[in-house]
Amino acid sequence: MNYPVIPIAVLAASKQRKREAPKGRRVDPDALQEVLQLLGDEPRRADLLIEHLHKIQDRFGCLSAAHLAALAQEMRLPQTEVYEVATFYHHFDVVKEGETAPPLLTVRVCDGLSCEMAGAKDLLAKLPALLGREVRVIAAPCIGRCEQAPAVVVGQNPVPHASVETVVATVLAGESKHIADGFIDLATYQASGGYALLKACVAGGHTADAVIKTMEDSSLRGLGGAGFPTGRKWRIVRAEAGPRLMAINIDEGEPGTFKDRTYLETDPHRFIEGMLIAAWAVEIGSIYVYLRDEYHGCRAMLEAEIAKLKLSPPMPNMPHIELRRGAGAYICGEESAMIESIEGKRGMPRLRPPYVAQVGLFGRPTLEHNFETLYWVREILEKGGDWFASHGRNGRKGLRSFSVSGRVKLPGVKLAPAGITVQDLIDEYCGGMVDGQTFYGYLPGGASGGILPAAMNNIPLDFDTLQAYGCFIGSAAIIVLSNKDTATDAARNMMRFFRHESCGQCTPCRLGTAKASDLIEKDRWDLPLLADLSQVMRDASICGLGQAAPNPVDCVIKYFPHELN
Repeated sequence: MNYPVIPIAVLAASKQRKREAPKGRRVDPDALQEVLQLLGDEPRRADLLIEHLHKIQDRFGCLSAAHLAALAQEMRLPQTEVYEVATFYHHFDVVKEGETAPPLLTVRVCDGLSCEMAGAKDLLAKLPALLGREVRVIAAPCIGRCEQAPAVVVGQNPVPHASVETVVATVLAGESKHIADGFIDLATYQASGGYALLKACVAGGHTADAVIKTMEDSSLRGLGGAGFPTGRKWRIVRAEAGPRLMAINIDEGEPGTFKDRTYLETDPHRFIEGMLIAAWAVEIGSIYVYLRDEYHGCRAMLEAEIAKLKLSPPMPNMPHIELRRGAGAYICGEESAMIESIEGKRGMPRLRPPYVAQVGLFGRPTLEHNFETLYWVREILEKGGDWFASHGRNGRKGLRSFSVSGRVKLPGVKLAPAGITVQDLIDEYCGGMVDGQTFYGYLPGGASGGILPAAMNNIPLDFDTLQAYGCFIGSAAIIVLSNKDTATDAARNMMRFFRHESCGQCTPCRLGTAKASDLIEKDRWDLPLLADLSQVMRDASICGLGQAAPNPVDCVIKYFPHELN
């Protein structure tokens, strides 16, 4: 067959036209103008991509294809990169061409374990018909208000102890109160001695080495779940070549956990002072605070209080502070996934080494901390490391903030000695079990910490005490089950959560959580297959999500076999 010969000049002209034409979707001028107005004078840096996506989502209620293309052009990013980031996070509603945009108002009903136990399913069944088509009602993973179960978020307004009536009333009323009772603002905090310790450090009243030594003596460990010794972490990062950065995790997405929100809503400057002392001791120039999107009121409050602090800084050359907004992704509680998100990317965990203390945010040595860890810094330095270490029971040291929810009379954050048992925690701090119900079991470390029966109520609750039982304490989220509950239902709830929240980067976690969830929804569990699946997930998953996801299932098989017969 003879093919026509195309002149070289024609080919060259065709290639030139292709080079001149923009790749991907053509940018709509109206959409571009809307994006320009929203961004204003804000920098167009790639690490601000998620912040800019929030601006569009907040304004239009969704992310249209036209707006994504316009944003990509304005930020000089590939459209594919903008699209993959936008579709990674649950709180972004990406609307493809030809699709109908969702209603402007979304009601998120938490279907986490504590809320499910308190009646979330009933809310999900009744609310759509009552609210109509102009309001979208969806199930949402844990929103960090387990002590207020069932908890609902209407737009960005939380509804504690929600009922059909209170949710409908909030929809009709619109904006609600965000500041907690007893809130301590900057002026009140300073009046009671706040920032005096920071000023003394900067003025030479304390040396960085002495401060780090006190933190080491206190035995304070990271309170986000990993439990790495705080003073040692400061010393490691300080030894790395500058410039050094700090990343603070207030994502708090572990089902059952709400301690950071509780402290932040009442006493934010105690945390900020601890943060600035750490920055001074480790010689850090910039701080990035990553706050979960569900904490809208906390974000507005923090922005206002940090702005006040910048007008009257408590130290010369105060570090640059940026507040970054999460977008609904549990995986971003993992430190390297959080760093990826701060950099404007999908929140996927990094392979290690190198560790974030060496190569972290923007490739620099990074001091990564949980909110509560820094919350304790001021009091430990004022009272001494021995004071903190003097607390504890059953041979353990320190204090722990337990997030307690479930079938107890008085759920909430309970500050108790490290090493306390769950029985003592229930009896001494929670007012006992709900009337008419008996203690059946408990989750000692949130969704990933496993499930234990009430008969094992004498295990000290602290780091390194639960591993022998296939559990761990993590962020100290205690969910209490009663005779009205089953461990199998609890495990099903947890595995549905892990399936929903797996970032999808590695096959063992992505497929393993889905397969395990399907298997345990059945009346009869395939125990050999579940055991094999559990081992593969533990051995081959990249991060702690996939490695710990089998814990609830394995605990049911080991400690609650009567439920499987």
